[in-house]
Amino acid sequence: MLSHLIINSYKKKKKNPFSLGNMRGGFPGHEVGVVVFVLLTNVAVIGSSSVGVNWGTRATHQLPPDLVVHMLEQNGFNKVKLFEADDRILQALVGSNIEVMLAIPNNMLLEISQDPKAAADWVEANVTTYFYRGGVKIRYIAVGNEPFLQAYNGSYLRTTFPALRNIQHALNHAGFGTMIKATVPFNADVYDSPESNPVPSAGDFRTDVRELSLQIIQFLYTNGAPFTVNIYPFLSLYNNPYFPVDFAFFDGSSRPVRDNGLVYTNVFDANLDTLIWAMEKAGYGDMKIIVGEVGWPTDGDKSANIENARRFNQGLLDHVSSGLGTPLRKGDIDVYLFSLIDENEKSIEPGSFERHWGVFEYDGKPKYELDMSRLHGQRGLVPVEGVAYMPKRWCVLNLNAHDVEALADNVDYACSLSDCTALGYGSSCNHLTARENASYAFNMYYQINDQHDWDCDFSGLAVVTDVDPSDGLCLFPITIVRSASRSVRARLLGVLIGFVVRHFVLWLCVIF
Repeated sequence: MLSHLIINSYKKKKKNPFSLGNMRGGFPGHEVGVVVFVLLTNVAVIGSSSVGVNWGTRATHQLPPDLVVHMLEQNGFNKVKLFEADDRILQALVGSNIEVMLAIPNNMLLEISQDPKAAADWVEANVTTYFYRGGVKIRYIAVGNEPFLQAYNGSYLRTTFPALRNIQHALNHAGFGTMIKATVPFNADVYDSPESNPVPSAGDFRTDVRELSLQIIQFLYTNGAPFTVNIYPFLSLYNNPYFPVDFAFFDGSSRPVRDNGLVYTNVFDANLDTLIWAMEKAGYGDMKIIVGEVGWPTDGDKSANIENARRFNQGLLDHVSSGLGTPLRKGDIDVYLFSLIDENEKSIEPGSFERHWGVFEYDGKPKYELDMSRLHGQRGLVPVEGVAYMPKRWCVLNLNAHDVEALADNVDYACSLSDCTALGYGSSCNHLTARENASYAFNMYYQINDQHDWDCDFSGLAVVTDVDPSDGLCLFPITIVRSASRSVRARLLGVLIGFVVRHFVLWLCVIF
């Protein structure tokens, strides 16, 4: 029996085997960052289903945006979403055929909600500048990210809807309203089924935000915009030790859920149909829905590994490409994988897995193969090409060091300023010895700081080596070179030319 499909992941209560904890970014102050939804389909897709992937940039060493855009084009990816207006990425997207969802972060909602001019200025700076023939194909504006998340304690309840209105009105005033729609990416905790009747057909919006959610839905529907929701089956396992593992994936469950003749074999469909039932009861059963984030991490938890990530994401791709939809709503599903590349600067308050959602490694190499032939005929993933690495040097524990009493403090210091999440319980480097743990911590700090000699000292406890300390399971990485996009100047020139041409044409229209 499916119990409580959508719950607050952080409630201190006994977990039911079928509960779906769904608060991936569920802590105040935790921003997802720049996120890109990349369509894993070519122009010729089966039906109109599309699969995207989030491109976050919360990393100490980011790949040059032009190289990433080239990789997306090589793979046939043609949709992206940014969680904030990053000029470097927008410039790299100029002239590409990649559709963009451009977002406004939560910390800007207050100003935009209070000042229509602030909304107009934002549209002028970030939409008008890039949206022209041959420029950036902006399709949606995402206003905030999961603003009604319960962990935010109502911080954005008063600002989200006014900000949404002001942005859409600014788009309309600028002449973009029929082409670009504003939406709000919600966390799935805004709807739920009661514990007394825990099935999708009993779904409804959360009591404390129901009225406000329906006002937003009506506004979106009137403007022809989609409802966007983020769903995370991984958290079902992470937050609930009783959750049946197979129900989190798409390859069948020994304990399917039955609801008025409909059969659910995975929690993704059950979750999505809970939302559809909630919208049906509100009178918007035919509204377009986009699943803004869905994915599986590869490290940082015992359930976060390469095998599970590939199993889930491949199952998701196959499910979407089938065109079968969900038990309640047949047809195409638009979903966006989370995420494109690992981000070593993300907050780990929700869990160490937060830095390991990427389908690609920090350097743009695919972590695993995905067969996308059912979507656009391409079986594998092409890596980012032309990546520049630092020299093959590592910082490890000096076995001849004497001041071992200071080792623990130095390891803690190194980890606090780098990323040691792979050392945690159930993670890829959890098998290392105490000495190897120290070497891993020292190396992460050394690499993040660009291999400066003075960053491999640690009170004389560390030494630089050219012998790779990695083993078959645990990678001691070499960082990539910090560099700006090599084509930024060319892209920027294109932006300026497009801007001038657009305003010249408008001037001619006024004159004649």
